[in-house]
Amino acid sequence: MSSEKDPAGMKVVVGMSGGVDSSVAALLLRRQGYDVRGLFMKNWEDDDDDEYCSTRQDLVDVASVCDVIGIDLEVVNFSREYKERVFADFLREYQAGRTPNPDVLCNSEIKFRCFLDHAVQMGAERIATGHYARVREWVADGRREHQLLKAEDGTKDQSYFLYRLNQEQLARTLFPLGDLYKREVRRIAEAAGLHVAAKKDSTGICFVGERPFREFLMRYLPVVPGEIRGLDDNRLLGEHQGLMYHTIGQRKGLHIGGIRGGQDAAGEHEAWYVAAKDVAANVVYVVQGHDHPALLRDRMVATELNWIAARDPHTHWVYTAKPRYRTPDVPCEIDRIAGGRAEIVFGQPQWALTPGQSVVVYESTVCLGGGVIELAG
Repeated sequence: MSSEKDPAGMKVVVGMSGGVDSSVAALLLRRQGYDVRGLFMKNWEDDDDDEYCSTRQDLVDVASVCDVIGIDLEVVNFSREYKERVFADFLREYQAGRTPNPDVLCNSEIKFRCFLDHAVQMGAERIATGHYARVREWVADGRREHQLLKAEDGTKDQSYFLYRLNQEQLARTLFPLGDLYKREVRRIAEAAGLHVAAKKDSTGICFVGERPFREFLMRYLPVVPGEIRGLDDNRLLGEHQGLMYHTIGQRKGLHIGGIRGGQDAAGEHEAWYVAAKDVAANVVYVVQGHDHPALLRDRMVATELNWIAARDPHTHWVYTAKPRYRTPDVPCEIDRIAGGRAEIVFGQPQWALTPGQSVVVYESTVCLGGGVIELAG
């Protein structure tokens, strides 16, 4: 956590979701002497029912935690802002044949913009969340800046989803869990008598919930069937029900498993994988074999760049990058930055680089920023 003045009396508004992480974040800040207020954000109203959406139960859990901790709670509705700034972009990206990451946009536009603005109106000096990440003040080239760092718990680190934050947002943000491991967080919650101590973590896209993803998309985007063809020979192999349902590297749901093609070392027919999508022709192209060359790329172009230090990183320096969240950091160089685009070269070929997803660049534990994958080369 960055160095702070005496926390006694400093007003902090904590974004609380009803989970154990944000609950413990609020608890720790309260113990440290901050003047803590809880804020529950309602970001989705469409089909807000108990079958797929846990908003009602989450609010009950937040209220219970705030009562135990002894802090006030406010509920705010950001559904309109969420639909305009996050969900509309989500639909546009899928319609364009890409695979977006709405959690990244939600953080930059809702949790650290709408939430931050609202907290300031409440008189807060800082906001806090239950993200696993860290912030520190740092002097670089004679000027003071705020750096976003990976969390101590590498298995839970969420800096990937925060790479679009800027200096102003980081300067006002506290991440109380940055130095803790998840198991410690649950122990703290249990010892404090918080009933959410063993609550299951939420997963997936927040507004989709537990409902089938295809079913959800069909409600908002038209179904446009098209062809599935082999990338190597352009052979017609089947039909898809919409480009939006398929992403690069996808194996399941193609329904072409019986088509003969390449064989693996054991003589078995290898599985098919989505390797490319032609939006204009509405064609999904597939290849056989997990390690097919079409699925492996050692360079890519990123757009919609955000560098946290508000300046471009060095080109031709060795950094590391994550081209998707659940992958180990891989060595890389930034070959060129120009016109809002960055060309990134990886030290080893990466599997199934996916347009619309984010690539995030690090120098050791410092998150430098990143961008959206436009294409692989």
